[in-house]
Amino acid sequence: MSIEVAYERRGSGEPLVLIHGIGHHWRAWEPVLDPLADHHDVIAIDLPGFGRSPVPPDGMPADMPQTVAAVAQWLGEQGLHRPHVAGNSLGGAIALELAAAGLAASATAIAPAGFWTRWHVRYALTVLTAMRWGTLLPQPVVRANMRPSATRALAFAMLMRHPGRLAPERALADALALRTGAGFRSAARAAARGYEFRGTPSVPVTIAWGDRDRILPPRQAAIARNRLPQASHVILPGCGHVPMSDNPALLAAVILATTRPEEQGRAPS
Repeated sequence: MSIEVAYERRGSGEPLVLIHGIGHHWRAWEPVLDPLADHHDVIAIDLPGFGRSPVPPDGMPADMPQTVAAVAQWLGEQGLHRPHVAGNSLGGAIALELAAAGLAASATAIAPAGFWTRWHVRYALTVLTAMRWGTLLPQPVVRANMRPSATRALAFAMLMRHPGRLAPERALADALALRTGAGFRSAARAAARGYEFRGTPSVPVTIAWGDRDRILPPRQAAIARNRLPQASHVILPGCGHVPMSDNPALLAAVILATTRPEEQGRAPS
């Protein structure tokens, strides 16, 4: 049975698939789409059960292997053979798993899940669940709350270093994506069971972490460095958990240093 996935596609060149985190949607990548599309055929997807992608006919994936299998199936259905992949949070873990399975040409993982302690899992899920509760107010109230920069900053302070920079319409779209993401509970349950990344990718891998990440604190970068010493490890100064909005130029450069090292130079370790 085929997988239905909504996506935004721009540019030309070698394919680069962008994968968002739990409760988010493809628009998380909007600030970096055009810089990346200057060099790649960029496909930013809504994971099954998030954004505009429906829940699969046989239900939401119950764990990381099923989630990765669903994404891999869709890639195959689209004729995307070993694309470059980049992901944030949950999407970062999916990118690494695709790379470890030999299904990606390279992987850039931004604050990826899977390098946490059990305490950090509980903390992250508690914060994200509380944020989701905040979006369950009547929609006119949510819409009104996204207009002033001060309330936008409050709503997204845990995700970004500079949340007040979000345009009102983008903030509203992010809030509604968190509110309506049918896959949120399944993904949270899978994470709560203690997923860890233990793969060994043989393709170029970069792991990037914002030094102001308040969801998956940057001390987890040390765990990632110990498990994947062969990868390039990058700290993103002044960036939070979702750095695409905090510093689009820096993040695009980090991704391109992984996908096009011969032209960009490897990302700094």
